[in-house]
Amino acid sequence: MEKWDYEPTADLELSLRERLKGFPREPHLWIYILRILAALLQRMWFKLYHRLEIHGADKLPVGQSFVMVANHQSHLDAPSLVAAIPLRWIHRAFPAAAADYFFKSAPRSAFSSIVINALPFERQTKGGESLAVCRELLQTRGNILIIFPEGTRGENDDVSRFRSGIGRLVEGTGIPVVPCNLQGAAKAFPKGAYFPRPFKLILHIGEPHNYGSMSPGWDTVEYIGNDLRKAVANLGRNNS
Repeated sequence: MEKWDYEPTADLELSLRERLKGFPREPHLWIYILRILAALLQRMWFKLYHRLEIHGADKLPVGQSFVMVANHQSHLDAPSLVAAIPLRWIHRAFPAAAADYFFKSAPRSAFSSIVINALPFERQTKGGESLAVCRELLQTRGNILIIFPEGTRGENDDVSRFRSGIGRLVEGTGIPVVPCNLQGAAKAFPKGAYFPRPFKLILHIGEPHNYGSMSPGWDTVEYIGNDLRKAVANLGRNNS
């Protein structure tokens, strides 16, 4: 009989709230089951209530690590992008979410970590550390990071300036970055609304961009942000 060792998960001694807020998270079967069920319900909801159309999902380089970037209009944005990812990969898809908002309380932490599988991002005090976590995440093949480089929600289809984080994240790497444009989210779930409205959502996914051949530096960071912002804006402009 072979000798075997049993090692408990690293978060065994943590409270449930600490487990949900921590990152990276230990895999738990019950969380995976709940996330799959939630994803099925969300996709049904988007299809029937918002009549979500997804164009270009075949351009996603599923199976390798990549970043999805999109315009930011509402809390429907991240679930809409996740809906474009094959169901068997949703446990490897991590939308970056503001830690001071989405992980502020136990209910929000539970929803953000279990349903959305969000990566808590410290916007104000630990931006550099959060970027380091994102880089480490992308080093594992098959992980998908979802980022909204505008940093805050807009109120229409215009795409604001992209912050430097996305450029700092991918400069000097060969990580593909996929521009996406979601239309209709600002009307479907505007700021201040308590419940989504039945407006149509349309998601356009563009060709992956790769900046691995560019030398790291501030000029490259700035170029990446401007290039991706233009790509996201053009997806909306050319398909409106």
